Amino acid sequence: MKFTPLPVQGAFLIDPEKREDERGFFARAYCEREFAAQGLHPHFNQANNSLSVEQYTLRGLHYQLGDAAEDKYLRCIRGRTFNAIIDMRPDSSTYLQHATVELSSEQRNALYVPRGFANGAMTLEPNTELFYLASNFYVPEAERGARAQYDVELRGA
Repeated sequence: MKFTPLPVQGAFLIDPEKREDERGFFARAYCEREFAAQGLHPHFNQANNSLSVEQYTLRGLHYQLGDAAEDKYLRCIRGRTFNAIIDMRPDSSTYLQHATVELSSEQRNALYVPRGFANGAMTLEPNTELFYLASNFYVPEAERGARAQYDVELRGA
């Protein structure tokens, strides 16, 4: 797995390292040891799956407060998404700064979002599906949302 730090403290874009032959390829989607070696939270309590039927569906920006805060590991398993994360940790050197990445089923890349970040995704294709792991169980009363404005060119809109 190749970990590329994003411009906000503790977040990473993760690309698979494929072992290819005439049959196709093999790549790790997750490795506890590699996450721990990067200083990332390597344990997850919950797996979630979301499907957005419509292109340009926006989900987020959301996050959990306090003890319910979650580290997340997101992969787009069908289609493509534009993902935005915002550092909501007041004691962070990148407080209120953001990063954006595109995830796609074709690239098989992933996004690591540290606890204390708001994250959101907009689908770039119809029938886009995200699969993600979360380090905490969902606590509805601890959920919050954030507003942000991004200039995004919507091709074909």
